[in-house]
Amino acid sequence: MTKGQLIIISGFSGSGKSTITKQLLEKYSNYALSVSATTRSPREGEKEGIDYFFKTEEEFLRMVNEDAFLEYAYYVDHAYGTPMAYVDEQLESGKDVILEIEIQGALKVKDRRPDTILIFITPPDAEELARRLTSRGTDSEDVIRSRLRQAIEDFTAALQQEPNLGEAYFNRAICYLNSGDKEKARSDLSKAGELGLYDAYSVLKRQGS
Repeated sequence: MTKGQLIIISGFSGSGKSTITKQLLEKYSNYALSVSATTRSPREGEKEGIDYFFKTEEEFLRMVNEDAFLEYAYYVDHAYGTPMAYVDEQLESGKDVILEIEIQGALKVKDRRPDTILIFITPPDAEELARRLTSRGTDSEDVIRSRLRQAIEDFTAALQQEPNLGEAYFNRAICYLNSGDKEKARSDLSKAGELGLYDAYSVLKRQGS
């Protein structure tokens, strides 16, 4: 039997990666979704072993010490990890396994298993990302701000490689605005303006700054 392929679908929280993963699983029978372990509480409708393996902090730490995770990361006050045994079992059965994980974990898996296919999903722009996070109605304002701050870090990493720097600066600025840091937003918008992409004054005025 041919061993399956490991595939990562990653992106910002709110980028649409869950929707894409769901459509792939519904349309094709050769995919299996990796089930992650997490220390966060179950949301309404989530089931143990299907959506996540829900762990206490102590249980999660024990798995870390046993090197039981393909990757693990701390994201917005909670820990998430990919159990290695579950993934390898699916791959050995011939299934192509999809890992739907955040950026930190995706890069760790790619480094550990270079033959992994990495697909990175982004929203159209940072304003749309903020709208999606808010419209979910499942997270508090503090959690939404935390997710936007995480997006800022991800955009910062993108600035090191992004060929269109003006757009990257603009997107990070919008995240700064939505997380309440207007001074940093002004700085990034000015940089975007210098690159001839956006009128910083118009953006700040539209955001009520």
